[in-house]
Amino acid sequence: MSEEEKLLKDAKKLPWEDRLAHKNWKVRNEANVDLASVCDSITDPKDLRLREFGHLFRKTVADSNAPVQEKALDALIAFLKAADSDASRYGKEVCDAIAAKCLTGRPKTVQKAQEAFLLWVELEAVDAFLDTLEKAIKNKVAKAVVPAVDVMFQALSDFGSKIIPPKRILKMLPELFDHQDQNVRASAKGVTLELCRWIGKDPVKSILFEKMRDTMKKELEAELANVSVGAKPARKIRSEQDKEPEAEASSDVVGDRPSEEPVADAPQEIDEYDLMDPVDILTPLEKSGFWDGVKATKWSERKEAVAELTKLASTKKIAPGDFSEICRTLKKLITDVNLAVAVEAIQAIGNLARGLRTHFSASSRFMLPVLLEKLKEKKPTVAEALTQTLQAMYKAGCLNLVDIIEGKNVKTAVKNKVPLVRSLTLNWLTFCLETSNKALILKAHKEYVPLCMECLNDGTPDVRDAAFSALAAIAKSVGMRPLEKSLEKLDDVRRKKLSEMIASSGGELAGTSSVTVQSSVGSTTTGNAEASFVRKSAASMLSGKRPAPVSKKAAPGKTGGSKKDGAVRNESSKSVEPPEDVEPAEMGLEEIENRLGSLVKPETISQLKSTVWKERLEATLSLKEEIAGLQELDKSVEILVRLLCAVPGWNEKNVQVQQQVIEIITYISSTAAKFPKKCVVLCITGTSERVADIKTRASAMKCLTAFCEAVGPGFVFERLYKIMKEHKNPKVLSEGLLWMVSAVDDFGVSLLKLKDVIDFCKDVGLQSSAAATRNATIKLLGVLHKFVGPDIKGFLNDVKPALLSALDTEYEKNPFEGTVAPKRVVKTSVSTSNSAGGLDSLPREDISSKITPNLLKGFESPDWKMRLESIEAVNKILEEANKRIQPTGTGELFGGLRGRLLDSNKNLVMQTLTTIGGVASAMGPTVEKASKGTLSDVLKCLGDNKKHMRECTLAALDMWLGAVHLDKMIPYIIIALTDGKMGAEGRKDLFDWLTKQLAGLSDFVDAIHLLKPASTAMTDKSADVRKAAEGCISEILRVSGQETIEKNIKDIQGPALALVLEKVRPGYVQEPFESAKAMAGSLSKGVSKVSKSTSNGTLKQGNRSRALPTKGSRPDQITSAHDIAIQSQSLLNTKDSNKDDRERLVVRRIKFEELRAEQIQDLENDMMKFFREDLQKRLLSPDFKKQVDGLDILQKALPSLSKEIIEVLDILLRWFVLQLCKSNTTCLLKVLEVLPELFNTLKDEEYCLTEAEAAIFLPCLAEKLGHNIEKVREKMRELMKQIIQAYSVAKTFPYILEGDDIWRYVGKLTDAQKSMLDDRFKWKIKEMEKRREGRPGDARAALRRSVRENGPEVAEQSGDLPQMVPGPLFPRQNYGISEQVLERNPVPQTIAGVNGPTDWNEALDIIMFGSPEQSVEGMKVVCHELAQASNDPDESAVDELVKDADGLVSCLANKVAKTFDVSLMGASSRSCKYVLNTLMQTFQNKKLAHAVKEGTLTSLITELLLWLLDERVPRMEDGSQLLKALNVLMLKILDNADRTSSFVVLISLLRPLDPSRWPSPATAEGYAIRNQKFSDLVVKCLIKLTKLLQSTIYEVDLDRLLQSIHVYLQELGMEEIRRRAGADDKPLRMVKTVLHELVKLRGAAIKGHLSLVPIDMRPQPIILAYIDLNLETLAAARMLTATGPVGQTHWTDSTANNPSPPANSADVQLKQELGAIFKKIGDKQTSTIGLYDLYHITKAYPKVDIFSQLQNASEAFRTYIRDGLAQVEKNAAAGRTPSSLPLSTPPPSSLTLPSPDIPSLDVKPLMNPRSDSYTDDIRASNINPGTLDAIRERMRTMQLASEPVSKAMMPTNENLSTDDIPPMNQQNIPPSQIEAETPHPHPVGLPMDEKALSGLQARMQRLKGGSLEHM
Repeated sequence: MSEEEKLLKDAKKLPWEDRLAHKNWKVRNEANVDLASVCDSITDPKDLRLREFGHLFRKTVADSNAPVQEKALDALIAFLKAADSDASRYGKEVCDAIAAKCLTGRPKTVQKAQEAFLLWVELEAVDAFLDTLEKAIKNKVAKAVVPAVDVMFQALSDFGSKIIPPKRILKMLPELFDHQDQNVRASAKGVTLELCRWIGKDPVKSILFEKMRDTMKKELEAELANVSVGAKPARKIRSEQDKEPEAEASSDVVGDRPSEEPVADAPQEIDEYDLMDPVDILTPLEKSGFWDGVKATKWSERKEAVAELTKLASTKKIAPGDFSEICRTLKKLITDVNLAVAVEAIQAIGNLARGLRTHFSASSRFMLPVLLEKLKEKKPTVAEALTQTLQAMYKAGCLNLVDIIEGKNVKTAVKNKVPLVRSLTLNWLTFCLETSNKALILKAHKEYVPLCMECLNDGTPDVRDAAFSALAAIAKSVGMRPLEKSLEKLDDVRRKKLSEMIASSGGELAGTSSVTVQSSVGSTTTGNAEASFVRKSAASMLSGKRPAPVSKKAAPGKTGGSKKDGAVRNESSKSVEPPEDVEPAEMGLEEIENRLGSLVKPETISQLKSTVWKERLEATLSLKEEIAGLQELDKSVEILVRLLCAVPGWNEKNVQVQQQVIEIITYISSTAAKFPKKCVVLCITGTSERVADIKTRASAMKCLTAFCEAVGPGFVFERLYKIMKEHKNPKVLSEGLLWMVSAVDDFGVSLLKLKDVIDFCKDVGLQSSAAATRNATIKLLGVLHKFVGPDIKGFLNDVKPALLSALDTEYEKNPFEGTVAPKRVVKTSVSTSNSAGGLDSLPREDISSKITPNLLKGFESPDWKMRLESIEAVNKILEEANKRIQPTGTGELFGGLRGRLLDSNKNLVMQTLTTIGGVASAMGPTVEKASKGTLSDVLKCLGDNKKHMRECTLAALDMWLGAVHLDKMIPYIIIALTDGKMGAEGRKDLFDWLTKQLAGLSDFVDAIHLLKPASTAMTDKSADVRKAAEGCISEILRVSGQETIEKNIKDIQGPALALVLEKVRPGYVQEPFESAKAMAGSLSKGVSKVSKSTSNGTLKQGNRSRALPTKGSRPDQITSAHDIAIQSQSLLNTKDSNKDDRERLVVRRIKFEELRAEQIQDLENDMMKFFREDLQKRLLSPDFKKQVDGLDILQKALPSLSKEIIEVLDILLRWFVLQLCKSNTTCLLKVLEVLPELFNTLKDEEYCLTEAEAAIFLPCLAEKLGHNIEKVREKMRELMKQIIQAYSVAKTFPYILEGDDIWRYVGKLTDAQKSMLDDRFKWKIKEMEKRREGRPGDARAALRRSVRENGPEVAEQSGDLPQMVPGPLFPRQNYGISEQVLERNPVPQTIAGVNGPTDWNEALDIIMFGSPEQSVEGMKVVCHELAQASNDPDESAVDELVKDADGLVSCLANKVAKTFDVSLMGASSRSCKYVLNTLMQTFQNKKLAHAVKEGTLTSLITELLLWLLDERVPRMEDGSQLLKALNVLMLKILDNADRTSSFVVLISLLRPLDPSRWPSPATAEGYAIRNQKFSDLVVKCLIKLTKLLQSTIYEVDLDRLLQSIHVYLQELGMEEIRRRAGADDKPLRMVKTVLHELVKLRGAAIKGHLSLVPIDMRPQPIILAYIDLNLETLAAARMLTATGPVGQTHWTDSTANNPSPPANSADVQLKQELGAIFKKIGDKQTSTIGLYDLYHITKAYPKVDIFSQLQNASEAFRTYIRDGLAQVEKNAAAGRTPSSLPLSTPPPSSLTLPSPDIPSLDVKPLMNPRSDSYTDDIRASNINPGTLDAIRERMRTMQLASEPVSKAMMPTNENLSTDDIPPMNQQNIPPSQIEAETPHPHPVGLPMDEKALSGLQARMQRLKGGSLEHM
């Protein structure tokens, strides 16, 4: 055995760590092999050996020996295949090692490294994988970066965007786009395209394209056309693979059920929002001075502050934060008096909704009421902003259909008194319904359908139409079923309209569903790739690229596709060439020499470097000869060009050498088969500079032309634009333009992007101050006209008139020639898909978005002015689109215009004809399909007897003919000619028009169709018609051809036949041809198409019969501009501008002051520094004409110099201020013409004025608004409106507010008029002083102070500004709170003065209608009044306030929710404290507390308990104090409020609370748990009231209380009571406890208080059973003893448990009971019951003189009692007393069994009480031993079951517990025992086992004493 073998054998005994780290590479190699085999043998991923191996690979994959490293990767791959996701813990270390050591190795090593990376991804170590790649792509070695990008690409391709987060990849790509290595850039492009397959093209474009260079952007744009979106993963992660067997097993069980696999594998929809990083806007907003700005008195400052928020919030994703205070501020600003501020605030809300999405939900609900209310604003800017914001809130998910309808805001809005609010709200609902999913609409449609159906009866048509649309949207989503019942209620007309709308929308639905089905069916599932790893290259995504072969043995496999498919693929691959990389990489001279090798002689290169020009010249000549002798020039083109660019280079000074270099490059470009675009880029800058030199100009122009032949003129033009525009030498621009003239003439326009050429001419050439440049530009546009035609004029409408005149002259020199074959052709195939020649190369604009419903509605307006405005609006749209539009969305436009052809106003008809012609001309050939019969209606206008109308019609036909060929119009013309309604004049004009058009054609076979109608016209009674028809027939015969005429001659009859036969003779058809030419020469040049279009879309010239103007000779191609010496510089030089420094020097004044001399000097200095010389000289010239010229220059430059304009905007505004102060009207009007365009430019750039800029300009503009010239005033007002868009409304307001007094607005007055007004003002002052209204101007001064100090909110309240009454802050339902609190005006005109409320009524108003902060002032006044009233000794003041007590509490109860809601959003808790304090002061007075009604008390108690339970309150400002205040207030209410109302309210609140009542949304705990907590609080309140019941029972209306208990028990029902009794339900126990205490205190007399309980109902009320059961139980426990004979009503407590009661306790109790009975007798509703009670007292206490208690009563009352008692005694003697009947009632367990009848109480109307006798005697029943045993057992069970609970009600309550409730009523006596009980005539005291019932007696005693404690 050799030493090596021994070493290997011994090494196998070592641990794995030692083997893998052994110094001998063979040991390490064998260790890796063994490790791989061990991993391969492991089948259980939980094998413990895998945990031992995981940490080893960090070092093994970094082995320095390449073979060992490869084996280590094999071992790692085996390990990763055997392991599970638990191994991902090692992912970060191992991935880092692989990236550092394996990506630069051998190809096999790189491949295995990439496979290992993907296996880490499969094991869910995605984060580690991506972290590693982030480091790898930053490697300086490009060789290592490409594999890293490729594996990133393959991971995304295999696993998809669900596993590989696109967001991480998007962050990595931008730095790769600018990588110096071409392969890295190609791989980055491939990854970008792969991303597009997964997440869509638009998100990738919006995130990445802005970070690319233009070249790469265009290349990717071309590649995106071949990318299909909707990729599916090819591999799954390991955890998903483990689930596959389960899925297969389940599918076997299910059988043939339809598989849901396609749905699960549907492509993931990636939201661009999720890919963006959130941006924190709160910090920069805080720094921007936002809070000071929104509180500013100046509207412009407010607007600027909000505009800053709008700008910050425009980011696509906003980081969540506390926006509550911002939302509160924006809500106020929505109602700002300045609309610009309001619009800005609304737009800010929309941006916040888009950026925050669901994080903005609460705020959206908070502001929705105000936004809907604001819809009443008629200003279009406000309406548009509101619409966009509301739609954004819904689209972003801030609101949903359920939120909208539950909040009641929409229901309120659709009932708003303003129709505009109703209609726009419904329109918004329609949008919400259309953009919602079906499930959501199904959930909410029951609320929306009745709402919309109600709106169908609205009196406003817009509201009805909107309601129809909403219903149609519902039907479109969920079908007709929800509307079927509603449709039955409609009349026939509305039902038909709704059905039609639904039917029309159904088509779209069907289309959508079909697409969905198709996509789902067409999708295919992909399983895991079980085959071996195949390396993919990211660059393979690019067209023409193929992935590099894995190994040398790899060969292309055969596909299973057909040969036909292969052919198609091959053909497509040939047709789509890969995008060429046009950006040359850096290459030094040394590298160039190395690559040249022996291609060029070394001495030649050496001479090229020489400093002697003659040697360099000789070297260029030698090089030229060597290049001419090369056999394979194509392979060396780039390196040769690089050599020439390096030496002698483009900086060569010698002209001869320059010319030789240019000639060599020209030779190479013209000789080589392919001249790369890189070479053009290398040479074009230097060549363009040589064009500017007269000595090298000819050679350079020839070279540029050679470039065009090599790569196409489009690429050369595109590169030249930037060079020519930015070059400092003006001749580069002027001479370059002259070369472009020759290039267009040589190559035509088919390979150019005409829009770019025209824009360059407008923005650069025509704007130049150099005359040579402008002249060259005019020549270029003239030669374009030759190829494009008159349509080019539409793109030059905004050019100055002088230039337009020069252009028209140039057009005449270059008349339109149609399609002309180019003189030169391009060698290579240049794609022409993006631009076609002639007219089609000019872009067409989509105007569908501008055809708004309002525009279409204007066509049907009854006001002719509105109709005219709509027509003119269409003309304006065409002008803005340069009279070239797309047909998209023009169908409705044509419909509206057709309707105006029948207008009664003939002027409108003529205007419509002109517009229709303009639309047709702008649309081009597509108008024939889009117009749908419009041409027929146009032709009918020829029947008008007015000549002007017919002329307009013919002009429209001319324009129509310019768009389509005559053959498309022939059918319509034939119908018109045969129309009997058309008059003779119309037919004559139409025939003349046809003759003129046919005369311009040489061959037109379709004209034969006109022969028959023309022949018919030959018999017309009008001679003019006959003559015109004859001339038309002559032309028809000429252009149709003899053969065609002979075929159709049989259809000709009458005079025309002879004419035809005469004309049709040999040679005749050609005879008039020459004359026709002459006739055509006199025709206008309006017809652009002179023959039919061929199938490929190009115009066929044929033999043109129309004589064209003689084409003038073209000027010399290389005309020099050397004689023009005007320099061309940039109009504005902002290089050294420091705007911030200048703005610091600006003094912020609101009041305008004239510019001082030093300020004017500073302005001139700044203008000389930053403005071009000619411009600043013109603007500063004393000659107003030159100033106007300067403004013209500036006006033309605005669109192209927007960034520079913004930089020097402060200087411009200072100059404008200077001009506004001057008196020259011409210059002033020009200034007012330029300023709107300036602010439009600022708006396009989304720029807002800074405070300094506003301070410069706005004071002057506000001062000059009252100019004495009307036209100037109007322009200034429009300008002010426009400025609001560029500046905050809030900040602009103070500038307008600082105006002069009233004299400024009355204009010029005579002395007499002024004197009369002055007298009137003085009289007004006296009147105001008498009425104590202050002096004139006080209100305005107060308003100014208010705006400055408090913002616009107080200004609104002052009455000078429109006010908005705040709506509810949250859409939470508010049950029971009455809105009509006081019987005064519901919405007062003014809430309060500037200094707050002055009296009680005004304070109530501000509390009711003001915001939480405003209402504090009102509450201060109320508290003051309450305090004074409480201190009033005679309480007269309190009596005055009692009438308003209920209204006050109702209003305050409503304020509780509002103030707490606002405080929760971050506001101060000051208003919360005030509202609680005001309530506390109110309830401290018993009179006021008793005046609060039951409904109000319900709302208040509910609100207080809800906020006590709200977990957000402790986190508020002073949260603990608020909780304490809530507790104390609750206890005070229980103490002083009406006892009856308190009991009734609390019992009613034991029911489950509606979810909408909760102030905060449900968290993890459900509503059931919340209701349980709420019930516990209510129970504790009831315990407190029950404890005091013994001392307060005579304050309680027992009848009302028993009624509430009855209602509660009846609502539960017996089944629910039994279920709850078993579950130990606290609310039920509490109700039973209250009833038990009532029975205990009142004994059998309790039955006398059942007047409000229907005791005769069947089955009997449950309460009766519980009353009887309590009576029996208490009697059995000896807690009730008889104190009188039969018929007694009073039971007292047994003395067994109270051996020494007070001596006079019985007398006191009897006196109290007599008082209650007398009170009952005094009430006519209960007088009968009271008499029966009194009768029982007289029987029980015969010695008591009851009339002694009535000494203070009237004699009539005493007489009434005597008579009543006599009647009752008479009834009792007659046996009609209820006590003679058994009154035993079965317990709850036997309520369903038959039971004895109980006589019904008097339930007739209470105003007419009956005199039927009724006694509440309850007869004790015999209790057998079984019953007592059951009672004893029940008491023991309940005592054992009760557990102590130490849970306090609130922080400050009395630690009441619901466990104090005695479980007395939870007993279960068998029915047989109850039925066995029989009535007994006398109550009998029964012996009891004291020990058995001691527990019960002790509890009862504690309850009686009010000393309940925890059990």
